[in-house]
Amino acid sequence: MGNRVTREDFEWVYTEQPHTQRRKEILAKYPEIKTLMGPDPHLKWIVTGMVFTQFLACYLVKDLPWKWIFFWAYGFGGCINHSLTLAIHDISHNVAFGNKQAKWNRWFAVFANLPIGVPYSASFKKYHIDHHRYLGGDSLDVDIPTDFEGWFFCTPLRKLLWLFLQPLFYSLRPLYVNPKAITRMEIFNAVAQFSVDIIIYYLWGLKPVIYLIAGTILCLGLHPISGHFIAEHYMFLKGHETYSYYGPLNWLTFNVGYHMEHHDFPSIPGCRLPMVKKIAAEYYDNLPHHQSWIRVLWDFVFDDAIGPYSRVKRLCKLAKES
Repeated sequence: MGNRVTREDFEWVYTEQPHTQRRKEILAKYPEIKTLMGPDPHLKWIVTGMVFTQFLACYLVKDLPWKWIFFWAYGFGGCINHSLTLAIHDISHNVAFGNKQAKWNRWFAVFANLPIGVPYSASFKKYHIDHHRYLGGDSLDVDIPTDFEGWFFCTPLRKLLWLFLQPLFYSLRPLYVNPKAITRMEIFNAVAQFSVDIIIYYLWGLKPVIYLIAGTILCLGLHPISGHFIAEHYMFLKGHETYSYYGPLNWLTFNVGYHMEHHDFPSIPGCRLPMVKKIAAEYYDNLPHHQSWIRVLWDFVFDDAIGPYSRVKRLCKLAKES
């Protein structure tokens, strides 16, 4: 468990991200893809059902022993919460109610956030825009690990610890890499979230609150679904910075595995991304993709060619001007 990662820096490139050009080429050849853009009419109902399923679970776990609280948090509730974070990801692109109802999307994301236990949706929206606009941008794309993460988490044991601590790094990294002023929506998100946490505690005690928060932390960390964090943009093959996954876990994650297609067309909801791949098959079929998120996690931990430094970075114009 002591082999060190061979990489000692990120993969610096001096080209633009590939998604912009591929989007232009695909739309020129297949303009019908534009019809896939727009809101997903089913998303709001699916998310609402998930939120109320978690509230029902809070009532059901209130008298369970602590060991079963954590068991169900990891095996059930955390899976729903992780899926809700990916619903929030979709909602951040206005696919719940459409671009003309941007505020409705923001408020609905706050509602989807409630079972997660901690405020998340408003801050995610604020930074996720930069992830698409400046993919790999130094000091702009907070999805990329810091130099400390790349330097320190360089052995299998440390990389395993890093996977477990992913929720911590994802929440704190923006404050270090690209801090932004707190918005009114973030304040509203926090007030709504902590109010619901207090109500759940008042009604059913501490165990349901721990069930929600523990599920979020555990299933955003070392969990099969969390393989998508690594699969999406870690450079498993030189020259490729975004990868898709077409396996069955997409059913639980709003098709976040169709990540190449998502970055090419972020305004298309997850439910329609498989249609993008079908229409423009020649653009995607020959690109490298992952077969298993569990295999991704295994390779990340034990392959000494892969670590937090295995990301493409570039200097974007805004970074140069600031």
